Amino acid sequence: MGEITLNHITKVEGHARLDLKIEDGKVLQCDLGSVEGSRYFEGLLVGRRWNEVQEITTRICGICSSAHNVAAIMAMENCLGVKPTKQTITLRMLQTIGERIRSHAAHLYVLALPDYLGYKSAIEMAPKFKNEISRALRLMKLGNDMVRFLTGRVIHPISPTIGGFLHFPEQSVLDEIKQRLIDAEEDIIETCKLFQTLEYPEFENPTQYMSIYKEDEFGTSQGKIKVDGKELEMKDLHDFAEEYHESFSSCNFVVKDGKSYSVGALARFNNNLSQLSPQTKEFMKQCPIKYPSDNPFHNIMAQALELIHYRETCIDILSNLKIQHEELAKVDIKEGHGIAANEAPRGTLWHEYKTDKDGFITYANIITPTAQFLRNLNDDIRAYVQKLVDEGADKEKIVFEIERLIRSYDPCFSCSSHFLKVNWK
Repeated sequence: MGEITLNHITKVEGHARLDLKIEDGKVLQCDLGSVEGSRYFEGLLVGRRWNEVQEITTRICGICSSAHNVAAIMAMENCLGVKPTKQTITLRMLQTIGERIRSHAAHLYVLALPDYLGYKSAIEMAPKFKNEISRALRLMKLGNDMVRFLTGRVIHPISPTIGGFLHFPEQSVLDEIKQRLIDAEEDIIETCKLFQTLEYPEFENPTQYMSIYKEDEFGTSQGKIKVDGKELEMKDLHDFAEEYHESFSSCNFVVKDGKSYSVGALARFNNNLSQLSPQTKEFMKQCPIKYPSDNPFHNIMAQALELIHYRETCIDILSNLKIQHEELAKVDIKEGHGIAANEAPRGTLWHEYKTDKDGFITYANIITPTAQFLRNLNDDIRAYVQKLVDEGADKEKIVFEIERLIRSYDPCFSCSSHFLKVNWK
């Protein structure tokens, strides 16, 4: 089909390159990888003290700083045998849900929606879709304020720490968050109504879906790992997940049993349908998209539906939460090894640490959602491009659809480095 080079893809976090080769109507090569400079955060952590991980790792990403903050804290607590209180676990859940609300709103309206409405950017579509952009900004501010009230900052939290919180929000602040969540019902329902009317490409590519799983709760940070219908222990990460590197990418790839898998809102939905809130289940009855789904474009609708679930969940939590000022849990400095995962907006995030007897970090490993679904995204691009070629699509159509597929995953190439330039042959 000739050659085409697309030097940059907009509306994703970070930069990537795709090498695509098609001959005689067959896709022979499809290599999507990050071209971000290596970040070296894992190396920077070695030699630092046990109580520095939650400060340093938040700088990995301004979008997911709370997810890294909580994952780092949990992993180090597991390393040193620290048991957080029920209130601490609850506040961390609210913190990370607030981050998911703001991230989902930004991705849905600013990054994904222009593709479906025929615009190059949210700025371009703003004059005609002022109400939609205003709705997005309100939801983003709600999520930002939840994080700020609970952690002291909109990004790079300072209150959460190993063993608890350094500062607690006032009860009046929590009551304000609850009321704002109640008031956000119309914005969230209208968001779901909008995204269920979009015409998503007809494409399915079955894979494995990994997420945190609990029998009595939509998986967030506590529980087991569910993948391919099996429940696994977090501490056994290296028994089922394998990291490896490709020469065309500066970020790692991760596979399970040598096969790609997916994480994110779609994976959470496919694995946790019975744990969704009552209002979410009720809305899904009228939604034309049915879950579980093997269509990666349906990740967008899953993000929208998660907003309903998270709103209802947070209101229930805040209706029963009475803040108690607690002392930090006692930490015994020792040699240890800890692994933990929590759900970031883009999927399951892993942190792993080892310490020596003096509490200095000897090993650090961080596995981001994008690194985990990157091989699966490559597989989807290859299969989807082959479908488009078989249907007789031209280059312009194929490039647009590739970008739309990539954005449906909501990737963060900045985090995964350890858009889109297309070399097409």
